[in-house]
Formats: sequence, structure tokens, C-alpha cells
Amino acid sequence: MVHFFGLLHLWLQEDPTAVTGGGEGAAAGVAIAAMVVYFGILVLMIAAMWKIFEKAGEPGWAALIPIYNTIVLLKICSKPLWWIVLFIIPFVNVIAWIMVSIALAERFGKGVGFGIGIAFLPFIFMPLLAWSESRYGAASPQMA
Repeated sequence: MVHFFGLLHLWLQEDPTAVTGGGEGAAAGVAIAAMVVYFGILVLMIAAMWKIFEKAGEPGWAALIPIYNTIVLLKICSKPLWWIVLFIIPFVNVIAWIMVSIALAERFGKGVGFGIGIAFLPFIFMPLLAWSESRYGAASPQMA
């Protein structure tokens, strides 16, 4: 009769790579693909912010400087500078980002729905705003 703990001991001593089949190569491929997609989205977002800043009459290079780009974005959205503190506070920063996104959309003549899109899907709506025909200072559909 074979003892249960003897079988357990033999099972625990098996080579784990023999069971998995060496999936490290596939994992590395997935990681590299994810990194390429991430950097592609990063470059797209920087280019979109650069274009939005230029359309608003601000220097495009400001999109590259981490805290300064938030200051410029607040200026474009006509929000006071102290709002940068709101971006540091957990949970409050989400509300502040939504409000800034809506204000940004309205400054370019877009509606609240577009602003919500900027807040939750910026990698789609920021490029749409950047390369659309909308101009800074245009009247919002709700204001017209």
C-alpha cells in the first residue's frame, strides 16, 4: 500500500517546467507587445496634448513637462492654479479631472458628453479634439 504523503512528496519534487511546457517565451512576447502598445499610446497622447496646447495659444513643448503641463491645462480650462492641489487628493482628483475635461471640451466648442469622453477615454478623445476642426474659444453647443 502506497502512503498518501509519500505520493505527495514525489509530486512536489517534480520539475514544474515539465508540466508548463516552458511558457516563458510566450509571456515575454506578450510583455513586449504590451510595452509597444503602451509606448504607442504614450506618444499619441503627447502629440495630442502638444497640438491642443498649440491650438490654445500655449507652447506645445509644455506637454512634455509633467507638472507644468497640468498648470498649462488648468490655464487653458480657465481654472485657478490652486486646483493643482485637488489632483493630489485621492478621490477628489477624479472629480477634478472630470471637471477639467468638461471645461476643456467646452473651451473647444464641444459638449459635456465629449468632456466625459476625455475624462474616461482620453486616448480616443484627446486625439479627436487635437486633430479636429474645433478652435479654442469656440462656443459650446449648450451655450449657443
